[in-house]
Amino acid sequence: MTEPTLDIVAIGNAIVDVLAQADDAFVTGEGVTKGSMRLMDEATSDSLYSRMGPGREISGGSAANTVAGMAMMGAKCGFIGQVADDQLGEVFTHDIRANGVTFETPIRQGQPSTARCLILVTPDGQRTMNTFLGASQFLPESALDRDLIAAARILYLEGYLWDPEEPRAAMRAAIDVAHRAGRQVAFTLSDAFCISRHRADFLALLDSKAIDILFANEVELHSLTEMEDFEEALETVAAKVPTLVVTRGAHGAVAIQKGLRAEVQAEPIERIVDTTGAGDLFAAGFMTGQIQGRSLEDSLHMGAIAAAEIISHYGARPEAKLDELIKARLG
Repeated sequence: MTEPTLDIVAIGNAIVDVLAQADDAFVTGEGVTKGSMRLMDEATSDSLYSRMGPGREISGGSAANTVAGMAMMGAKCGFIGQVADDQLGEVFTHDIRANGVTFETPIRQGQPSTARCLILVTPDGQRTMNTFLGASQFLPESALDRDLIAAARILYLEGYLWDPEEPRAAMRAAIDVAHRAGRQVAFTLSDAFCISRHRADFLALLDSKAIDILFANEVELHSLTEMEDFEEALETVAAKVPTLVVTRGAHGAVAIQKGLRAEVQAEPIERIVDTTGAGDLFAAGFMTGQIQGRSLEDSLHMGAIAAAEIISHYGARPEAKLDELIKARLG
């Protein structure tokens, strides 16, 4: 087995986020649960965009946010995702490359346009995501850079991209490439919405030992197991995967790695501005810690520090220097 030349390669939706403030009444009027994610077609997305307040465009996408954060912490990262030949595609490509992430996925010509996520941020910092997947949902297996995947210590996959048929097949192929190269595969469950549609698939991945590191929040853990008791759900999933990481919002996070358990509290923060990307950056901090050879507890602390930074401002890409924040906190 050759030594990896990259720390991580992620496969995910290549999305540009459009964030706008909204009150609870506006969110309720849209018929969507606050704090959730829904998929929509381009026409519905256009209609919502026309009724939103002033927006701010920031490159996003769950796995893309994670590798952008990891690159800021010194990791060598690559990303595989699909954009269209349009303005938002140019925005996404520029932003991820500017973060030092290798991104060479071929551009998709023609319709649909680049994916966008219209994010309504309420005064309590909760984000309600309205996503048009656009070109990202047509990522074909042929677009995979197999050499790039095989060169990375970790392959990271997002559950959001499991829904469309083409990228689901691409991710299955990528798992095979990574395992043949002797690499680890990490997976984030992304959202209870994804789990409700693909619970059997996700459990099959765990049962077949396809996943080495699983990320979930507390709601997703309960959804995956269909168990009400947290400890019972945690124990059930931990038995299926070498490393399980579960975030619990203000209550911190817990990880179980080959029987070893660690827990941390959430990092203190003056005010929550926007929770978009909190889980993405938690994963970034945790995996960077593991790549650096840090302890399970320190890796959780790194995740909590990165998540606290991201919820202190709008958008899911870090604004502060994460490596400096971590050095000041952990050394």
